[in-house]
Amino acid sequence: MSYVVVKENCCDMAELHIIGQIVGASGFPQNSLFCKWGVHTGGAWRLLSGLKEGQTQVDIPQTGDMAYWSHPIDLHYATKGLQGWPKFHLQVWHQDSFGRCQLYGYGYCHVPSNPGHHRISCVTWRPLGSWQEQLAQIFVGGGPQLRSPDLIYNGADRYRLQTEAMGTVELELGVIMRHFDKYGVES
Repeated sequence: MSYVVVKENCCDMAELHIIGQIVGASGFPQNSLFCKWGVHTGGAWRLLSGLKEGQTQVDIPQTGDMAYWSHPIDLHYATKGLQGWPKFHLQVWHQDSFGRCQLYGYGYCHVPSNPGHHRISCVTWRPLGSWQEQLAQIFVGGGPQLRSPDLIYNGADRYRLQTEAMGTVELELGVIMRHFDKYGVES
């Protein structure tokens, strides 16, 4: 975990506040889920305060298939350019009764570029692997994982993977923009 607080005069920079929560997830093969998350930005963006990555607790739903995390998000960025707009990358994991963890899905979504309250549904997927890996996954658990998490949001190489659709992660985000008018962006 990396928590950053930068005290500087950012009046000449545009500022973006992202306040909300990772609500939960549904549509996965089994419950007992948790989520590892992070925010990726371009080089022009500076995190002024907040955590840019984290992990939720494990939730085991008693009824239904929705795992509720209500994990708080509170980020404050400054930038002098719009390139590399922030995006969330997510990994959903299943924890079995023995404490073993198995990857259930990857996903990413862009932070909305207009101010206000937003509810975002982020679809997830996971690599299939060879038929031998799929068979081993049934009996032993585990399964293929990406060597580089950058493939989650970088286009070209991701489209060469064989994947299967998994569940959906729900996010609620409040977006506040300041001084973007100096860069030709109406908020």
